[in-house]
Amino acid sequence: MFKREQYLQKIDQNFRVHSVCAILGPRQVGKTTLARAYVQERLGGVARFFDLENPFDLARLDNPMLALSSEPEKLIVIDEIQMRPDLFPVLRVLVDTPEKPYKILILGSASRDLIRQSSETLAGRVGYVELPPFSLSEVDDASRLWLRGGFPLSYMAEGEADSFFWRQSYIKTFLERDIPYLGFNIPPQQIRRFWLMLAHYHGQVFNASELAQALQVSSPTIRKYLDILVGTFMVRELSPWYENLKKRQVRAPKVYFRDSGLLHALLSIKDRAELDIYPRLGASWEGFALEEVIRFYDVSPEEVFFWATHADAELDLLIFKGGKRLGFEFKYVDVPRTTKSMHIALEDLKLDHLFVIYPGTELFSLTGKITACGLLSLGRLSAIVSV
Repeated sequence: MFKREQYLQKIDQNFRVHSVCAILGPRQVGKTTLARAYVQERLGGVARFFDLENPFDLARLDNPMLALSSEPEKLIVIDEIQMRPDLFPVLRVLVDTPEKPYKILILGSASRDLIRQSSETLAGRVGYVELPPFSLSEVDDASRLWLRGGFPLSYMAEGEADSFFWRQSYIKTFLERDIPYLGFNIPPQQIRRFWLMLAHYHGQVFNASELAQALQVSSPTIRKYLDILVGTFMVRELSPWYENLKKRQVRAPKVYFRDSGLLHALLSIKDRAELDIYPRLGASWEGFALEEVIRFYDVSPEEVFFWATHADAELDLLIFKGGKRLGFEFKYVDVPRTTKSMHIALEDLKLDHLFVIYPGTELFSLTGKITACGLLSLGRLSAIVSV
């Protein structure tokens, strides 16, 4: 159920091309478990691990060239690499050693943009695998996944109270420890206030000036806070798409929480009964479904957008994949129907197909180029449009 074979295959693919593979994802998403599974299944358990949160391993790396170059194993695994960015130049020297071709697996809790040294020092030598929380393709309870989110310890907790408690603790640790470790000197209560306010913008256009006024800081400071949450995989910033149209189009990004469980924890939604009466229930489900679609198509942030005009025509998600333009609308309804906005988006954006995703299991045509698809039937989309 939780083997995550597709990510093991991505590591294999990266090592066929690169000497270094970086597994990036939020803390406690399962990066270390995945790395150990890779070592066990692909290398017979032979590898040397360095955990940079372990004082003993940190001491061993006081002389990093000596410590790492003396390892005889086929693979070196370094966990929480963002804590020692000074190691990147050493890794470059190691993987460029012709007598001993090293393979190095690094794990990090920040994006490649926040760990800039990896993209600069190891340019052309490193490939990236982003490990997200669990998705619908990996678990068997969609309702639990939506409420609790996909972090393993949250999803697998014995009850709702334990899951909620774990997420609250995770948020506290993230604010008080993880952000300072990345070198950001921001009071935890300030970034928490911003994160909590952002929860009420989930699925909406981001308004930096409004948040700046509420927190009594500048708009560039708000932009910095958002970049931190995006770079640590907490928030998705969905860019607007522009077409050459004689229409005024929205040019500010939308923001979504990437894990619905953390969103619900910040909103103090503890169980399904509280979720069902949440006034913005549809927005919560939209973000949950949007993440599932993005993972299903395995697309990068540069391939996904939303589109909207000031005349109220909009498209929740626009994906460019395999030379196709695919549109997605998310409707928390029993039976989805077409709208005027959908037809406008289909024509103005020249979509190859538009899918209306709803919380069901059926797949059926609404018009020639518009198909309703239950969230539990995403796997059938490729039969409509292959990419």
